[in-house]
Amino acid sequence: MEQEIKTGKKISIRNAGKDESWLQNLICKNPSILGLGDLRRFGQEIKQPSGGRLDILLIDDRDNSMYEVEVMLGETDPSHIIRTIEYWDIEKRRYPQRQHFPVLIAESFNRRYFNVIHVLSLNVPMIAIQVNLLEVDGQPEPVINFTKILDIYEEPAEDDEENSAANETTWSNNANWTLQTAKELLNIINNGSQELKLNFTKTYLALINNRGNVYWLQKRTEPNSNFGFAEKNKNKIKAINNLLNAPPIHFTQKNQWFSFDVDKDFVEKNKDIFIKIHNIRFGTDCEELDNEQ
Repeated sequence: MEQEIKTGKKISIRNAGKDESWLQNLICKNPSILGLGDLRRFGQEIKQPSGGRLDILLIDDRDNSMYEVEVMLGETDPSHIIRTIEYWDIEKRRYPQRQHFPVLIAESFNRRYFNVIHVLSLNVPMIAIQVNLLEVDGQPEPVINFTKILDIYEEPAEDDEENSAANETTWSNNANWTLQTAKELLNIINNGSQELKLNFTKTYLALINNRGNVYWLQKRTEPNSNFGFAEKNKNKIKAINNLLNAPPIHFTQKNQWFSFDVDKDFVEKNKDIFIKIHNIRFGTDCEELDNEQ
């Protein structure tokens, strides 16, 4: 017998007699409903130096990463976006050795503001979740549903067609500042060797070796570019985190993915940091960390 599929009608949380505190408490009792993994409540209504309060702070006990969650009934607005990023930044400074992810939750996302969130997510590890309350046929109580509509940035996918459609001239004409930054980075890391070389695609430049992409850069507004790489070794991830937190450098990290904005001057002034990152991953500091894994 074919199973009957029930339909649901979206209703406003306020019209159902619920408020923001109800939604906060629901999430705190069972954070897994957000679909972000096995998280637990670390705090709620946390007072901030700015005078506001962070709705919810969740933690993942597996890697001690933290999620700064801001909840809003109805449609998201600029103050919701700004507040979420502000509280994320405050908690990141409070716990600098941990990964932090700002999470916006709202019943709807205006297209204009969603586009702003999407642009911000290229530099801030933003997560956006839409919450809907549904009246379902045959159910005495409404059903709540959380849908992740924006996740954190990940490494650009490699594409043979893209690789063949771009070259140095393409990048020189369209984003020469990113090309020059990549060349500076290549010279610093290679230091006279031929260990890495440049590879050109439509959407990003890669520093590659015989195993594939080692680092990549994507263009941003001149003179900036976004620099990124992936590292799977847990001890190397920890060492790189400690290195980048020392100056500190404003970077984002989720699991194995690292990224931060650079320009040519930044690369020149911080060449020791890029050399140290490479040494941690492949060079003089590599073998000891590999043995600790």
